[in-house]
Amino acid sequence: MPIKIDDQLPAHHSLELENIFVMTNDRASKQDIRPLKIIILNLMPTKIETETQILRLLSNTPLQVEIELLQVKTHTAKNTSQAHMLQFYKTLDDVRGQKFDGLIVTGAPVELLDFEEVDYWDELCAIFDWAQTHVYSTFNICWGAQAALYYKYGVPKHLLPEKMFGVFKHRPLDLYHPLLRGFSDVFYVPHSRHTETRKEDIAQVKDLQLLSYSDKAGVHLVSDMACRNFYCTGHCEYDSDTLAREYFRDLQKGLDIKMPENYFPDNDPKKTPLITWRGAGSLLFQNWLNYFVYQRTPYELGRLPHSVREMSRSDRGRPPPSAGGTRKARDGGSL
Repeated sequence: MPIKIDDQLPAHHSLELENIFVMTNDRASKQDIRPLKIIILNLMPTKIETETQILRLLSNTPLQVEIELLQVKTHTAKNTSQAHMLQFYKTLDDVRGQKFDGLIVTGAPVELLDFEEVDYWDELCAIFDWAQTHVYSTFNICWGAQAALYYKYGVPKHLLPEKMFGVFKHRPLDLYHPLLRGFSDVFYVPHSRHTETRKEDIAQVKDLQLLSYSDKAGVHLVSDMACRNFYCTGHCEYDSDTLAREYFRDLQKGLDIKMPENYFPDNDPKKTPLITWRGAGSLLFQNWLNYFVYQRTPYELGRLPHSVREMSRSDRGRPPPSAGGTRKARDGGSL
């Protein structure tokens, strides 16, 4: 099923070339199923590349997904044209009165700074606060995950002795958790970061559950106990050549960068990398959308629970029966 995006968004053409189902506004308006409203806070400098990567993952689901793109107004994008930002991106002020089924917060290349030193930190905290009452479920990626864990729970990030860079084996810690439904006993995820979140810090927070782990890359997926907020330290959205481009870029800058681990065939940077993580990445986002957004969000977003406290204790940590809240019957009743 399709994702619903602006016809002029650069990702539209790229995704159509890959035979990914992108729906026009006219066709979407005639369907009986309400689109899931997902807003993406894109903190990456390469906006268009990141848009395309995440939209590709969101498209691999039998649900119609309507996308909004969000930016922080306290930081000016230097690698994306202002025309693109003005045409496709909104700020918190623009969406403050709206409610969304889901929010995705991307990573950002600011991990070597203390959180409070980031020039848009206060605005990001305001977005986290706004999401508590205006978004049903959030999915935070890499630095976005570290920032959310720090702001909400005080979980620190720790500087690594060298960059975690490559594609690493991971294992699920709870195969019965709906977010990991269908996962193999071992799956692969790319990482590219200088800091880490430690499992002993997660274990100190009763509201958090560690869902997957890597012996080399460490903490991967974390959930709150209500299963409304998820934190992912890896980059399952990456293209096959994303790490290669980062590696060659840093080499050209004369930086001390090691070859990404488990990435180039035979550790030969002249060989084309093989993508080993796309299946797990698609399944991860499919499970998030299905079990924690579509199945749980009320059809009328105005009835969205304002906080975890409004959820009954019996519902915490598990999805409700399979009838989806975002689907509406033809006679106007809910299914």
